[in-house]
Amino acid sequence: MNMPNQVKAALTISKYSLLATLRSSTSVVFSLLFPIIFIIVFGSMATDRTPTLKVAPAPDCDTANPIYTSLKDIPHLSLIHTLTPAEQKEALQKGKVDALISINFDTSRPLIPLPTYLVTLHYAGSGNTMVDLLKIEIEETIRKTNEKLYPHDFTIATVASVQAPGRTYEQIDFILPGQLGFSLLMAGVFGSSFLLFNLRQSLVLKRLRAAPIRKRTIIAGEMLSRLFFHIIGFMIMVGLGYFAFNFTLVNGLVTFVEMMIFSLFGLGIFMGIGFVISGVLQNESSISPVANTIVLPQILLCGLFFPIESYPHWLQGFCNLLPLTFFVDGLRKIAFEGAHIWEMPLQVIGLIIWTIVISVWSVKAFKWE
Repeated sequence: MNMPNQVKAALTISKYSLLATLRSSTSVVFSLLFPIIFIIVFGSMATDRTPTLKVAPAPDCDTANPIYTSLKDIPHLSLIHTLTPAEQKEALQKGKVDALISINFDTSRPLIPLPTYLVTLHYAGSGNTMVDLLKIEIEETIRKTNEKLYPHDFTIATVASVQAPGRTYEQIDFILPGQLGFSLLMAGVFGSSFLLFNLRQSLVLKRLRAAPIRKRTIIAGEMLSRLFFHIIGFMIMVGLGYFAFNFTLVNGLVTFVEMMIFSLFGLGIFMGIGFVISGVLQNESSISPVANTIVLPQILLCGLFFPIESYPHWLQGFCNLLPLTFFVDGLRKIAFEGAHIWEMPLQVIGLIIWTIVISVWSVKAFKWE
């Protein structure tokens, strides 16, 4: 069979394999829907980092003083005036309000040149973190009020800050490349292993063997199918992250294309793992346990949700050798740092080694029946 016919056969296999993947609810849910949900959840968390502080004025609180008036200008502070004293106590105990605030004249200090006030916060035992944040906000408000009332007050020193140019690293910049890796891992390992096993079990591969089709043509057709599916998911996830949550693409479209090209490494490795699983196992019921044994450690250890630096030192060395780690780290460098593929020798070499090992193993494990 000549080369043009081999190419035609690969394209035909990829077409029907892609249709089978799109019709599979499992493939769509785990490879596309779950990563999109994670992106939306973590992206929404990243857009509102400062929580809203719910505060109610205590019954004895003086609400006519300048301090209380200034509290209304704190953007993340919500003053609740609709509660009775009994409802305030209950809301505080149940965590529905973070604190009760009381502002009164400070009788222990002289009234010169202006009256001074004592601010007291009442909070429940579980609200320490929120109260600490509230204290910082109130102290900053008091400082600004002092500047208005005493504009020429003497100070021994002043503090200034200068912001250096640079990009702000948002949570979505960490999460989205991890979800792209998650999607490719699930589609490659589970999709390829089940699909190839079913083709063998239904004797489709046996019939293909009678035709002059090479092993690598079938593998190429399957890879093209996964590539098309990955492109669809890739565009949806990156577009969602970029337009909805300000995901960083340093060089715009060029960065997007480089991320797509870099994904070919992951595609080859994870699909190869699926081919190995389908070739080694003889029972379909064994595919899920074996695939989960390979997939779950990478999901947990490769920095998809948490930085690898947060793991124990003895575990970090193992994490850094996994293919998903090389892949996700490379995507993050391309997207946020603007690195080109040839400027990441560690990630590229690591992925090339994994590609060679898995490719050789998958070809040897391939079985027609």
